[in-house]
Amino acid sequence: MMQQFVETIKVKNGKALALAYHQARMERTIAHFFPALALTAMPRLEEWVAPKADMDLFKARVVYGEKGVEKVEYASYAMRPIRSLRVVCDDSIGYDYKSVDRSALNALVTKRGNCDEIVIVKNGMVTDSSYTNLALYDGHEWLTPRRPLLLGTKRAFLLDQGLLKEADLTLADLRRAQRVSLFNAMIDMGERVVEACDIAFE
Repeated sequence: MMQQFVETIKVKNGKALALAYHQARMERTIAHFFPALALTAMPRLEEWVAPKADMDLFKARVVYGEKGVEKVEYASYAMRPIRSLRVVCDDSIGYDYKSVDRSALNALVTKRGNCDEIVIVKNGMVTDSSYTNLALYDGHEWLTPRRPLLLGTKRAFLLDQGLLKEADLTLADLRRAQRVSLFNAMIDMGERVVEACDIAFE
């Protein structure tokens, strides 16, 4: 089966944001899965992502594989509400690279019940939601899991800016947290925050 990976890039007011972070992650992925491509024709996102000036808030979806970038799609973006979370445990889940194949994650989402989104706990450690990284507020600072399922580009930016700290976060830490922030390339830190009282535990 042909392996495909994706970068989801935020376009705001006609500009593609955080391209350097997306480029770095794409290069890591290509070096791991397609070393020949890494040596001969590493694609440059700045050459592929060219949003129009009238794109106020769009999502650019770049799909790539062993032959490089295969397609770039643009779609207007609207953030869906996330007001509640359900903890779902799965010790075998893996999503180290941003693959087009999200079947394992989608299977976990079906367990969310009447909640809007899930928090995935692996081997007793808090990781991610089904499509965002997470940060827990403990009353003093925002902490993000040291070992998320996916090393997100927004997470990397927030760590570089000193706005987040990495920590080994357990289920007990989640129970003690005051609130949880969900963020990714499209969602800024603080735009989707769930209070502790709205987290359902298995």
